[in-house]
Amino acid sequence: MRGVNALDGLLVADFSRVLAGPLVSMTLADFGADVIKVEPPGGDETRAWSPPVDAQGRATFFLAVNRNKRSVELNLKDPEDLELAKELVGRADVLVENFRPGTMDRLGLGYEEMAAANPGLVYCSISGFGSKEGAALPGYDPLVQAMSGMMSVTGPPEGDPSKVGVALVDVIAGLNATIGVLIALQERAKSGQGQKVESNLLSSALAALENQASAWLNTGVLPVRLGNVHPSIEPFTTFDASDGPLMICVGNDRQFKALCEVLGEPELSSDPRYVDNFDRVEHRVELEAELNELFSRRTVEEWVTALHEARVPAGPVNTIDRGFAVAEALGLDPIDEIDGVRTPASPIRLGRTPAETRLPPPAENAHSEEIRDWLRS
Repeated sequence: MRGVNALDGLLVADFSRVLAGPLVSMTLADFGADVIKVEPPGGDETRAWSPPVDAQGRATFFLAVNRNKRSVELNLKDPEDLELAKELVGRADVLVENFRPGTMDRLGLGYEEMAAANPGLVYCSISGFGSKEGAALPGYDPLVQAMSGMMSVTGPPEGDPSKVGVALVDVIAGLNATIGVLIALQERAKSGQGQKVESNLLSSALAALENQASAWLNTGVLPVRLGNVHPSIEPFTTFDASDGPLMICVGNDRQFKALCEVLGEPELSSDPRYVDNFDRVEHRVELEAELNELFSRRTVEEWVTALHEARVPAGPVNTIDRGFAVAEALGLDPIDEIDGVRTPASPIRLGRTPAETRLPPPAENAHSEEIRDWLRS
């Protein structure tokens, strides 16, 4: 028999689609929340984002962030369906939406109107550029990566600016929104009042720039693209072993000394150019040239084995399948599977009330009859 989950009894009205919003609702659902995914006629557009598709023809993009949910299609332009949507929101603890700002207000589902009917509602809105002057701008992840400056520090120095290989800003904005929802629910437990939670992609991207943003904010110097090199640590980048790339993350002088010993060149650690991290960063071009020549003498596996024994952080540059294999070997149970649908498992691990998968990503409108009957009752 299933145990009690941390968010059992929480009802989430999920009007969101694509990635950031569905990630919020799936995270809540993984820990027991009852998430009702409200889709337009024809469903969440990511149901048609293919290829790739699984063996049953389902778009794998949709499968990624929609487990543990029930689906109902409501045409919010139809008066009867709109009333059902309002009834759902009136019963919900949390609403999640990522329409362009102003859309929910025009539908009669905006925060002010819904909070008046349901004062305990936590109303989560996710947008691309906020609800003020940027409200009309379309919020696509690569666009925000470009406009935030993230692309300006991503990619090799001699190449073009590059986006990250996944929709990272969507993911970060979704995680920020999830944190906001949980904070608001905690405050509601004290006050009895809900509130509006907002997250936007641009603010999330700027905050995620972290040390790069801090460098500019506090010195006025703009960071530049460095490829895999770290702007403040050396050696902290990829090197070419005899059979492929190898990631080295030397974070202190002890590790650098140990690295030099494993490489068979212990005198490098006492070279005045490399004696501490400041000097190594100053002379990184010379240092990396010397290290690359040394690394080319052995395979990735040989170097990783030797460096792990010396407690020097090192690892291969894996493909995604190998990344999952590493996590499996480390006992991290990285894959969730239900009814033939495999997704990355929740990375949030709770000791007493862990995440649990109860439902596969729903077929389009799969729970329409039961949800409509319940809302009419």
